[in-house]
Amino acid sequence: MSSHTARHRRVLVPTALCLALGSALAQAQDAGQTNTTATPEKAKELSTVIVTGTRTANRTVDSSLTPIDVVSGKDLQQMGTSELPTALARLIPSLNFPRPSVADTADSQRPAQLRGLSPDQVLVLVNGKRWHPGALLLTNGVLGRGSQAVDLNTIPIAAVDHIEVLRDGASAQYGSDAIAGVINIILKQGAKQGDVEVTGGQYTHGDGRQWQGSANFGIPLNGDKGWLRFTLQSGNQDHTNHAGVDSRPAYSSYGVRYRQGDPDVHDNNLLLNAQYDFTPDVQFYAFGHFGRRQSTSPAFFRYGNSSPLIANIYPDGYLPLEHGDSTDRSLVLGLRGTWDGWRWDVSGNYGGNRVSYETRNSVNLAWLKDFGSSPRRFDDGILHDDQEAFDVDLAKDFTPNWLPSPLTVAFGAEYLRQSYGIDAGEPASWYVGTSGTAGGAQGFAGWQPISAGSWSRHDVAEYVSLETNLTDRLGVSLAGRHEDYTDFGTTTSGALAGRFDFTSRFALRASASTGFRAPSLAQQHYSSVSSYYYGAGNSLGLPAGIYNSGLQPVDNQVARLLGAQPLKPEKSHNYTVGMVWNPTDPLTLSVDLYKITIGNRIVLSSSLPTTNPAVRSYLAANGIDNLNYSGISYFTNAADTRTRGIDIVATYLSDFGNAGTLQTTFSANYNKNEVTKVKPNPAVLDALGVNFKRLDRRDIKGLLADSAPRMKLILNEQYTVGRWNLSGTLTRYGRYTSYSQTNPLYDQVFSPKWVLDLAANYNVDRWTFTLGVDNATDTYPDKNIPANRNNGTLPYSTFSPFGYNGAYVYGKVRYSW
Repeated sequence: MSSHTARHRRVLVPTALCLALGSALAQAQDAGQTNTTATPEKAKELSTVIVTGTRTANRTVDSSLTPIDVVSGKDLQQMGTSELPTALARLIPSLNFPRPSVADTADSQRPAQLRGLSPDQVLVLVNGKRWHPGALLLTNGVLGRGSQAVDLNTIPIAAVDHIEVLRDGASAQYGSDAIAGVINIILKQGAKQGDVEVTGGQYTHGDGRQWQGSANFGIPLNGDKGWLRFTLQSGNQDHTNHAGVDSRPAYSSYGVRYRQGDPDVHDNNLLLNAQYDFTPDVQFYAFGHFGRRQSTSPAFFRYGNSSPLIANIYPDGYLPLEHGDSTDRSLVLGLRGTWDGWRWDVSGNYGGNRVSYETRNSVNLAWLKDFGSSPRRFDDGILHDDQEAFDVDLAKDFTPNWLPSPLTVAFGAEYLRQSYGIDAGEPASWYVGTSGTAGGAQGFAGWQPISAGSWSRHDVAEYVSLETNLTDRLGVSLAGRHEDYTDFGTTTSGALAGRFDFTSRFALRASASTGFRAPSLAQQHYSSVSSYYYGAGNSLGLPAGIYNSGLQPVDNQVARLLGAQPLKPEKSHNYTVGMVWNPTDPLTLSVDLYKITIGNRIVLSSSLPTTNPAVRSYLAANGIDNLNYSGISYFTNAADTRTRGIDIVATYLSDFGNAGTLQTTFSANYNKNEVTKVKPNPAVLDALGVNFKRLDRRDIKGLLADSAPRMKLILNEQYTVGRWNLSGTLTRYGRYTSYSQTNPLYDQVFSPKWVLDLAANYNVDRWTFTLGVDNATDTYPDKNIPANRNNGTLPYSTFSPFGYNGAYVYGKVRYSW
């Protein structure tokens, strides 16, 4: 196909689908004039009952006081991807799931963003219970830098009944981390029904072959008194590679030696969900998960002539590989029931993540020089994060005679304990020696003993909420929550929401809330140090010796003397105003405007050099006589940010009788993040005359603002006729910008892109056969400008919202009962 024809097709496809939407909306107007059988009351009866952001027992999507998306498990399973966050990002425009590569730990546990905010500012629940974060802290220059987020890939898609995404601040209801919103994953229930599925595919580029098998089924317990439901999933993904040839004349003959793309991944998951009725009014429930994911991602390639020490080990050079072995486990046990009109729920919740890290196909040059040999595989150490919670929740609907509707009163308490730990790697992984040769495992050096430790804290929280209809048309809710953390003190959040139904088809809604996010234990205590031996007469004028640089915790002595302070919680103010319009039964439209201001944003600082003579004299005067640092960075509450945006969601169902049905969904998000204030340097730094900025321009303009697309549009069509279901999803990713840390000449704006996903499903008896292609137009993001390509070897930006793997062709076979 000529490039001219391809360009025309890429224009015609989105144009055709947009015309289809226009036709559907036109039909909606006609339907509004002729439809007399269906009623809005009946439509509302069929609306999905939600449990997120409300304590009432009968709140539906259509009557929600705040914006919420409900994504069915069926919609997720129809996607070509086996990754839950990737599937969600293709359905919800305010969700961004970038695919960083050559970014150390970010390749292993990729972060998901809601409304362009930090990944740890969205709360993840499973069956309404707080899910634990992953153990990895993102420290490289990727979206979500400095965050410790929940790993959504731990949840098998086959286990999901539906997902409720609350697009509003919810700290007053759920506590920390809910500044951007809440993702509540509801698991499949009951002993009936189940399915077994096998899927496989490959990118048309010729790499990234994948397969996955899953099974979901239930068994009854003691007749109809209870059930136990299992989900098993196992899969494998080969790596992709879109690196380029080194453009330097001395290296161009080597061919492609770097690797840029998705990692190799092998994972297994087991998820259980159970329920048992002791009495008609008392119910036991439990759900738990165990999973293991092994991923291998690349570092930068090292050429054979980079050091004479490795001539006999890697004469043609070597590509260090970073291997992460992540074990995830969780268990929730609880009792719930009713008594005298009270709905009560008592539960215990444990979750944890353990990641052991290895550097493979590598060498420690200092170890090699000092001892004559070097391992090629290094145990870099272990990160582990654990969380335990105990919750008591009560709610009751009161019927005062001065209200037209019941008043739901809910209150409860939570005890939360969190812990974090770092185990040091083997000596060869971080050894530096005294020879002046680069130390540590090449690619990723292990955690040193000075970084090792274990830390914990606990929190006690109480909340109360009220929700009712003050009139037949006006619904309101009020919530408040108080928290007391052992490491930074107390905080209180509140929320107010209301909705006025002008007619049965048109309503306005609005909410205002305050929120917070507690600094994670990793942000307070994580340390990652690289060491180097500077010999006598070095260019920095330092005495001969080993010097460290890297991330230091805020309680480190040197960090404190150079301005580090105990971290405070982030504080937010959220405002949303929107409308819900149901002009005809088949058509629903919602539009929501929002504004989020966040103070005391926790960010990772720029690197602070400590080689300045004035700094060294100042530290010596304060008892640091043997300074072994050449530079440090630390976490700080340095920025205030503002987020403004709009969400639009429109759905229309066309019924053609014997010719089938067409479900059209158009959704869009425009989101603008900006840093409104950067707090001044600590006075000590200005006094020392240190060339140090609290945040560099990459963070201020990019990672906290414009390095994620401001706009995202999704048009989805689902056509069903007879045994066939045909689906198409067209997504437009808006422009985004990559900023240099220091030089504006290296900034780059990436142009918008259209991505089309297609699938065809054929159902016969209990079988479903699927053929599909994701990114059917084989769209790639713009390539980096030459100055940002690492001599041509890394042509694509790590900020691409849809990656750079091209078209993916897949097939599925599912048996259901």
